[in-house]
Amino acid sequence: MQGVPEQFTDETDSARFRHLAQVPGVELYHAHISRYAFEPHTHEAFGIGAIELGAERFRYHGTQYIAPANSVITMNPDELHTGEAETAEGWRYRMVYLEPDLLEEVTGIRHWWFSDVLRIDPLNARQINALIYAMWHTDDPLAQKGLLLDLVETFRPFARHAPHIQESGHRFDRARDYLHDNYMHAVTLDELAQVVSLSPYHFQRQFKAHFHVTPHQMLMAIRLWRAKNFLTHGMPAADVAAATGLVDQSHLTRAFTRRYGITPVRYQKQVARR
Repeated sequence: MQGVPEQFTDETDSARFRHLAQVPGVELYHAHISRYAFEPHTHEAFGIGAIELGAERFRYHGTQYIAPANSVITMNPDELHTGEAETAEGWRYRMVYLEPDLLEEVTGIRHWWFSDVLRIDPLNARQINALIYAMWHTDDPLAQKGLLLDLVETFRPFARHAPHIQESGHRFDRARDYLHDNYMHAVTLDELAQVVSLSPYHFQRQFKAHFHVTPHQMLMAIRLWRAKNFLTHGMPAADVAAATGLVDQSHLTRAFTRRYGITPVRYQKQVARR
């Protein structure tokens, strides 16, 4: 794709994705955002990247962060987060999203997780950006896998390698699991509340206190993550909308764009497996 995605209202905003055909489980991302504000969304993968220019403000796990240039970002899977510019020029950044199974395969280590989402680390930020750039600009699978190993070694010191003990709240984890299992349906507040035996509005207040988003925001994040997978495998956008419980393709386009900064059709053109 050349030029600026048509859905952005500011010409300085752009976002591009790339998948590596011979290295499944990797998604590369490069963007420069000045005016756009991303709604809460999630990735079922580890997100590692660095800020090249400007500064980003984002919410992650209920806390607001500001990431200036030369920041390293390390996100765990299934963590809802936002993103918007903190400075007038916006922020330019590169990310790689690695599926947990791939990370375990590459390293032989299970139970990866990051306790800190943000680090000011110019040396490693430049190294991470350079490696993601190099992976993007080579089609040699052997080179891609070598660069991936170098990238993992760069951020490996930031990670923990023991089972992560989640904070208490198992009843709400059951509600989240219910959303994952039923994202293709029209889920109601009443049925979610019944999963954890609470009244609907008490459930909604407690759910938001625990996850820092409403049940509807989490459901939409799950639906849009599923939509990415369907688009990657070549499913037509209209069918993706139906498969993820959305009203129609227009609804999918609006919701997808608000969370990822790109229309579903453009995303599919960039990453679809052929």
